[in-house]
Amino acid sequence: MLGSKHHVNSLAQLPEPALAELGGLMANIQSVLETQLTPKWLYISRFGHDPRYPIHFHFIPVYDWVEALFWKDARYRLLETFGAQENAQTLTDGAELTLFIWREFGESPTPPAIQGPSISQVIEKLRQAFRTQPTPNLPPAH
Repeated sequence: MLGSKHHVNSLAQLPEPALAELGGLMANIQSVLETQLTPKWLYISRFGHDPRYPIHFHFIPVYDWVEALFWKDARYRLLETFGAQENAQTLTDGAELTLFIWREFGESPTPPAIQGPSISQVIEKLRQAFRTQPTPNLPPAH
């Protein structure tokens, strides 16, 4: 997760230097996550609607096995009944998969088993990667 140092709820409220810094940091995080974790996709979700918290972004690595679990869960097939059938897609919809990830891995009292390294192993791997990489060339924040 990456959050703003300024307690604002909109990108439009951030000063220009903070916006420039945020973009560089997001690109750096994406690069490290994609290099270290090699997900099928990396979703970046923006939050900040709760006035208690500033605008922030969640970086969500999505793996083949997560997508397979999504397609096996019949409850999420109900999402296909929304919208026009002629517009239905056979590919995984990012919004639907994001909902699945939040509900099943973030909110469920019994989340699915993780395939691959444990959460603590991934955290340690990422900490090490962020420590050892060159400092990104970011504009100074004012």
